[in-house]
Amino acid sequence: MITRDPAAFLAHARTLAPDFGPATARAAFLVAPDGFAHAAQSAQDNRYMAGAGAFDPERAARQHRALHRALAQDLPTICFAGDPDTPDALYPNNVFATARGPDGAGRVIVGRMRHPVRRREAERADIRAFFRDVLGYAETDLSRQEHPCELTGALVLDRARGLGFCGLSERCDEAGARLMHAAFGLRATLLFELAPGEYHTNVVLTVLAGRAALVCPRGFADPAVVDTLAALYAPHAIRLSDAEHAAFAGNAIALSADAVWMSAGAERALTPATRAALAAAGFAVRAVELDAIEAGGGSLRCCVGEVF
Repeated sequence: MITRDPAAFLAHARTLAPDFGPATARAAFLVAPDGFAHAAQSAQDNRYMAGAGAFDPERAARQHRALHRALAQDLPTICFAGDPDTPDALYPNNVFATARGPDGAGRVIVGRMRHPVRRREAERADIRAFFRDVLGYAETDLSRQEHPCELTGALVLDRARGLGFCGLSERCDEAGARLMHAAFGLRATLLFELAPGEYHTNVVLTVLAGRAALVCPRGFADPAVVDTLAALYAPHAIRLSDAEHAAFAGNAIALSADAVWMSAGAERALTPATRAALAAAGFAVRAVELDAIEAGGGSLRCCVGEVF
């Protein structure tokens, strides 16, 4: 199923057991922020990006290394070299993603980015070869077709149940969403419009290990989508405040069944109610200082590619 009808999606999703695959990744990958700088093209539709003068590449590199060390405590984490010609490459989850088919075989999916400066990232022969030749994953290349589909930036996944939540914007059109639905082999995908000014779904929505969700209500054009998420993940659907939203608390990730990772700025913005709700859902909060990286318009989840 792929639909714009929240009620139909909810009815179908409730019939699906959490037996589609592992809820969290078995490894993670990063791309170093070599050449990290203000990318004028990306800034056209990313309101979270700071001005050029706010970028501190050396501080961003230190924070990225700290992120690598921290994540490696949870699961195997590798880091590919960056490239000064791709200033946004430290956000690789928009370009490369992985999945497993019904037979358990691994797949690497290469997305089609909206902006030419980011399309260069999809040509990385070393990252492609790592998944294809080292891990033996089959490659699904969406980068050379015309429809933007920025993978797990635009498409938030519930890996346990095979569900997708795809926010449409300049970064992902409906045709691109359908291509991703097929590439990930999903059971059901809900399509919806993001609120004006939002560029990626993963800034306003996080599904945590298939059993909880962080939702930024103002990030969605249609309140019915928020209500659908609340119903599907009750009692662990956590609505974030505007302040939490602005601090990137929605750009979080669960890399294990018992912890949610977010930036230190996001963690500081959490209300007592949100902290209590995460604890009730069985998640400890782990945080890494990423303010220099957040100048680029993304936070912790954007930095993390998952290996399934």
